[in-house]
Amino acid sequence: MLIWLIRHGETEFNKEKRYQGQTDVPLSDEGRAAIKRAPFNPDLVYTSPLSRAAETAGILFPDAPKVSVDGIKEMNFGVFEGRNYIEMENDPEYRKWIDSEGKMQCPEGESREGFSKRANAAMDVLIKESLDAGRNSLVVVTHGGVIMAWMEAHIYAKKSYWEWLPDNAGGYLLEYGTKEGKPEITLRETLDFKL
Repeated sequence: MLIWLIRHGETEFNKEKRYQGQTDVPLSDEGRAAIKRAPFNPDLVYTSPLSRAAETAGILFPDAPKVSVDGIKEMNFGVFEGRNYIEMENDPEYRKWIDSEGKMQCPEGESREGFSKRANAAMDVLIKESLDAGRNSLVVVTHGGVIMAWMEAHIYAKKSYWEWLPDNAGGYLLEYGTKEGKPEITLRETLDFKL
């Protein structure tokens, strides 16, 4: 089975380097205009319920049915959402979080470990559902954090969590199979759906 992991297009928050998290920020006009229709039409597309992912899925796959999955929402950055690093450079809570390499729980938000467990569990369910339904592909339009968490957990390349962040309207194509009864996931290519 092929797995298409795609990050949403650009938003104003992306341009301004603001933490979006679970704040429902739509695509910017430029972000919307920069996405090209995908060269294939899947039977089904799973998407985060946040509008930037749902909008991206609609542009990439206008004819495919969409299923919203709450578990693949972006990490909840709590009090950091809507702000950028310049605005928070002297915030002691933000400094502590940065010094922890983003592993500490965000005030009023999630920890990276808790977020990764949530996102990876949701992705595991989607994979199982797709395999059980006999589908030969799984298409997921989601957020950078979800993709980073899943890639860090499943792709055995020498990359850290942060190095797996794809560009807006980018992502990864993977192949899911089994070897000796165990799941085997192979990175096939890096994706780019920008014009």
